[in-house]
Amino acid sequence: MPTTDSALAPHQGLTLLRTVATAVLDLDALSELGAFTLPYPPEAQRALDRTALACLLRGADPPLSVSDLLVWCRRRPVTEWPLDLPEDLAGSEDRLIDEDACVPTDLCYEWAVDRPDSATEQIDRALIGLAMDRCRLANAPASYVAFRRLLVEHPVLTRDKAGEIALEPVFTPLDGLLERIYLPAPVGWARGGRFTSCRRCRTLLAPMRDDGWWCENARCRYRGDALAGPAYDEAEGGGVLLLTRPLRLFVTAPGVAELRLERALSRLGLAPELWPNYDAYDLRVTLPDGRVWAVDVKDWANPALLGRNATPLPIDPPYDQAFLVVPYHRTALRHDYVAVVRRFLTTDVRTRTTVLSQRQFMAKVRAALADAQPRPFSGNRPEDGHA
Repeated sequence: MPTTDSALAPHQGLTLLRTVATAVLDLDALSELGAFTLPYPPEAQRALDRTALACLLRGADPPLSVSDLLVWCRRRPVTEWPLDLPEDLAGSEDRLIDEDACVPTDLCYEWAVDRPDSATEQIDRALIGLAMDRCRLANAPASYVAFRRLLVEHPVLTRDKAGEIALEPVFTPLDGLLERIYLPAPVGWARGGRFTSCRRCRTLLAPMRDDGWWCENARCRYRGDALAGPAYDEAEGGGVLLLTRPLRLFVTAPGVAELRLERALSRLGLAPELWPNYDAYDLRVTLPDGRVWAVDVKDWANPALLGRNATPLPIDPPYDQAFLVVPYHRTALRHDYVAVVRRFLTTDVRTRTTVLSQRQFMAKVRAALADAQPRPFSGNRPEDGHA
């Protein structure tokens, strides 16, 4: 009986990468990658079976075990896998597991989120949605802004510090939520009984075999070797807590770029509003001429996946123009980043949103401010008191 396209669908490029990415995250949640025991989680076995079938269909040697598949994820860019992918959907160095740190890459999480039923996305959105709902119910927008700032500025807390923060009046609507999103730091990230944070982004650094450090934040890696910041004894303050990885990736990382953009706009004399109407979008910027710009900052590793997953900005609070802004480090690492995002946008998003690099957006802001300034008189003005 001939094989139909629909029967092969689970083994095609997009679906297969989503399946493998989800399997990697499932295994990472159980223990350190490579340190798990049988039986494999169902998604891991499914990923192995489908990858093996894809290889057999294309005459390639398949991975022989889940361990073998994880080696693929670490050592082989996805563009070298035996699968078909649309042009520009993956870069030549894109891997699902970081070669140095042996942890899932940003790209791995993005591929997992790309699937409609992604558990990673559902959990992430559910926790943030819970915070929104509680703050709305309490009519406390300042509490939501304080919550978002906490996730951006303090991805690492001690248990005692988290307890102190939870008792602050501004966090009253969020009772019990912090303990669900700040979990014990990974034991394998401690060296000599101490955890070390990144001086740049404040998250924890992962120890490397050569005694160096690895930072999961792409902006930090772009700027050079990891810089060690404050260290914590393992038992300090009742134990060291780390924000969950999906929230560090989809809230903390872009949040750092959001706060940097807010400061840049403030230096120009503007007063941007952060996360208006409980995070309808990231910044609401009112220009001197009264126009309002809505801005969403997106810090994704893969521009094609960003384009595929982008949605139109909510219309409340209202604005005149909507922008999707990409941070400096993403466009520095990949010069065609903005063009690729635009290519993968749906028609609905493309017609309602302008995609710009942060540099392009700031240039547009400066041009708008220059147009709003009074222009010097160039004609012949009568002297005071004369016709």
